[in-house]
Amino acid sequence: MPEPVSQSPPRLVDSHAHLDMPVYEPDREDVLRRAGEAGVSAIISVGIDLPSSREASLLAARYPSVFAAVGIHPQEARNITGRDIAGLSVLTREKRVVAIGEIGLDFYRVYAPAEQQTRVLEWQLNFADNRGLPVIIHSRQAEKEMISVLTSWSSRRAHPQKPPGVIHCFNGTLETAVAYLELGFYISVGAYTGYPSSKAFREVVKQLPLDRLLVETDSPFLPPQRIRGERNEPAFVLEAARVLSDVKGISIEEVAIATTSNASQLFGLQL
Repeated sequence: MPEPVSQSPPRLVDSHAHLDMPVYEPDREDVLRRAGEAGVSAIISVGIDLPSSREASLLAARYPSVFAAVGIHPQEARNITGRDIAGLSVLTREKRVVAIGEIGLDFYRVYAPAEQQTRVLEWQLNFADNRGLPVIIHSRQAEKEMISVLTSWSSRRAHPQKPPGVIHCFNGTLETAVAYLELGFYISVGAYTGYPSSKAFREVVKQLPLDRLLVETDSPFLPPQRIRGERNEPAFVLEAARVLSDVKGISIEEVAIATTSNASQLFGLQL
């Protein structure tokens, strides 16, 4: 009688993690090993300021499964100048830097004035377009302003044939999602979609096209429901995919194939 064939985990891309953060210092190698065992073939390690962006680039150079995004988070925008944005240009020369991010607007906790956040966002959007790189967008309680900025930028992009980027950790309305989709953006969701408080949001996700979705962990933040309060890590993107498969009523393999293809197209990954 033949031996039962063990089923390998589906191949996934964690489209947003912060592997540079100190919480991973003690066991980063183990974190990446567990990710590989869970079927994670690529991780985008995302910067939030110049130091973390440099570290993300170094991690990408060191680990075959890691790619980097470099950028200034809106909460870090207060004292940023055009010179700082120019400093990102050095990092984008690295071939494993695949996006500009995490950039955007955050009016939930105003660490920087709205005008400065918008200025820094616009600098980085133009910089990304000049480099031909997609953007990773953070938007919290700023949807109206964000859509306005992205609409204006999209109308003058030098590389309109390329996907403009992804809305990270989306948690908005269907109307907002449609506005982003019409601008050409992908939408990324994580395991937070399975939180009890996300019941209404799951109805939004159900209506989003699978060919425009990515999955992410936002590690070390937003862990799956079963480990709320603990550290998240890229291996748990498998749980984000499971939640998405449940919401969509399709197999996890279908989710994995679609989201991995979407991430590969957006970030130019050769997987």
